[in-house]
This record gives sequence, structure tokens and C-alpha cells, in this order.
Amino acid sequence: MYDVIIIGGGPAGLNAAMLLGRSRRKVIVLDSGKPRNRWARQMNGFLSSDGMNPREFLDKGRAELDKYGVELVNVAVKTATYTKGEFVVNDEHEKVYRSRKLLLATGLKDTLPELEGMEEMYGKSIHHCPYCDGWESRDKAIAVYGPERKGIGQALAMKNWSDDVTLYTDGTDSLRREDLEQLERNGVKVQKEKIVRLEGDGDGMLEYIVLHNGEKRPQQAMFFSLGMSQQSDLGQQLGCEFTSKGVIKTKRLQHSNIPGLFVAGDAARDMQMVVVAAAEGAKAGVAINLELQQEERK
Repeated sequence: MYDVIIIGGGPAGLNAAMLLGRSRRKVIVLDSGKPRNRWARQMNGFLSSDGMNPREFLDKGRAELDKYGVELVNVAVKTATYTKGEFVVNDEHEKVYRSRKLLLATGLKDTLPELEGMEEMYGKSIHHCPYCDGWESRDKAIAVYGPERKGIGQALAMKNWSDDVTLYTDGTDSLRREDLEQLERNGVKVQKEKIVRLEGDGDGMLEYIVLHNGEKRPQQAMFFSLGMSQQSDLGQQLGCEFTSKGVIKTKRLQHSNIPGLFVAGDAARDMQMVVVAAAEGAKAGVAINLELQQEERK
């Protein structure tokens, strides 16, 4: 019986594990090894770790947990249930784990544009988060991918980082007159032609967007925001409440609506950045330990 099972070994899960390990709790982290930012060359906006490779960041965090006796298992979790104050977790190999508390730090996955050339450039010159990668794209010719009306807000936001921003609607024509007027007022160009493929330099850096009419438009970076979904269905299995945006509802200290179940990181409802995920993990770790202390007090 563990004090706490943590599912997800990203910044939220590892930071929670550190605080709980330092609190002398028996903790295990189960991690599938598929973090949301695994395609990125670097992570940014995290004080003291700005520009660090995400894999290096996680490896360093895992190594720091050794002295606290935290167990780390590289395995995917299939099911999780809650009955009478006990969580039961089954991994992909049918091994069973039991705990008094459970922390979900399973993260999200992004809906990616279905474009030829996308895979080799994602995380290098194609991104979804301007706060994570906008600085590296500053003053470049930035494309924003947004079919229908999905790219309007991001195209306007990217003017913060470059004067050269073009919204690509990829063959769709749903922009309203007021949309076009606002984009024009703010200096955002609009290209409605269908995209055939993306062309790069062979090292993941975007160079051209090739259109159906044969035109090759020079572009140096692309941003998109097509939505996201839970990386895991464990929240649904356990009966968590979700927001309209598809993330799990949490209270001030990362409590869910299920007793003893906490959620931290991108799977929860706060801002989706590495530094925020780590902070939420710390909050959850302290809150879990306080709850355990109260239950143990005579």
C-alpha cells in the first residue's frame, strides 16, 4: 500500500513526488514516457532552466528524486478505480498498485494540423504556444494555421512577436467581414488557398508553404491552436468533473471532486506551461501530505 500513486512523470508529477518524498511518504510515479512537449528541442519560460531540452529537464528531475526514495516505473496505466478510501491502479502489464491518495498528472495532447511536412518540423519551427516559442520566432515571417475561424485570435496575438504575420485558412472561407476588417486593421495578412505541403531545410526549419495554386510562400515559423484532449481517460474512469474546455475541474489546492484524488499540470484547469505545471505539482504534494497528516492524527 502506497501513501500516494502519481500517474504522469512530467513537471507536475515529479515536483509533487519531490515534496511528498521530502515529507517521508511512500510514493510511486508511473509514467508512460510520452510528455506533451517531447517533440520540442527546448523548453522556455522556466526560471533557471530557460532553453533546456525537455528530456534533459525530466532526466534531471528524476535523478533528484533518488535520495527521497521515490519509486519511478516506466509503464502506461490502463485503469484506475476508487473504493472505500483506496485507489487501485492497473498498469499495461496487469500489475496492480494500491494507494491512499492518487495524483493525476497525465497531461494533454494537442490536435495537430494534418499537413505534409508537419511531423519533421513540429517542435522546431512549428509550435502551438507563443509564450513558449514566440521569442525564438521574433521578427520572422510567421504563419498561423487556422481553418474556419480557429486562427483569428492567435494571428492577432502573434503581432506581439512579429510584424509579418499571415493567417492560413487552408481552403476554408468562414471568416466574416468583421474578422477580415479586424485582421486588416492590425496588419495580419490572410491566405485562404488550400495548403499542399510544408517545405523545410531538412533540419526541421520551415522555409515555404506550398499552396494548391502552385504558389510557394516564404515562411520561417508556424503557430497553430486547434484544440487539445486528455492524454489519458483515467479522469473519466474515476468520475472526475470536466470543464467545457475538456480539462479536469480542480479546487484551490488541486483537489478534484473525488475524495483523495488530486489533479495537477496540463490535465487540470490552470494555465498550460511547464513552470505552472511544476507549481501545481508542488501545491498538490503539500495538500496531499496535509490531508494524510489529518487522517493520521489521533
